[in-house]
Amino acid sequence: MTTASDGYGRIIAPTEVRFERLLPGPIETVWEFLTDAKRRGEWLAPGPMELRVGGKVKLFFKHADLSPHQAPAPEKYKSLDTKGHESDHEITQIDPPRLLAMTWPKSSEVIFELKPQGSQVLLTVTHRRLASREEMVDVSGGWHTHLDILVERANGRTPPAFWIVFGDIEQAYEKRYPKD
Repeated sequence: MTTASDGYGRIIAPTEVRFERLLPGPIETVWEFLTDAKRRGEWLAPGPMELRVGGKVKLFFKHADLSPHQAPAPEKYKSLDTKGHESDHEITQIDPPRLLAMTWPKSSEVIFELKPQGSQVLLTVTHRRLASREEMVDVSGGWHTHLDILVERANGRTPPAFWIVFGDIEQAYEKRYPKD
């Protein structure tokens, strides 16, 4: 079982993975990293977000834009990294500044929960309704990397290039998640 301190996500149900990160507060600042297009663009993807249940969200992912430092993408991600890619989502739950949930491509859902812990905030990210172990490994590598970049940004530091942080993380999840 993994904990927030080791950074790895863990399987919490047959189709769900969960990640935890402790970030500097206050909670409103962490909320901005989730909901403000510019702040979200520093660690995940910029794009408009209608902050209401049923609200539309458009995210534009381009990993090279997450740091001034650059590194080449692995072969399987080169086309995504060169052009970037856009995805459409819909908000399914919202309770500012504690809860934000939205649909994710391939019929899954991502839930962000914020809980103050003294001067810090525990961010819990749950990605549910994942169709296969392969999809769990894939999204886990991405969330792990994006959340590590968020930790750097929230602490006022410039993160290394996305693909440096990503490194061998998919292989680590391949080993951590049991095969059927």
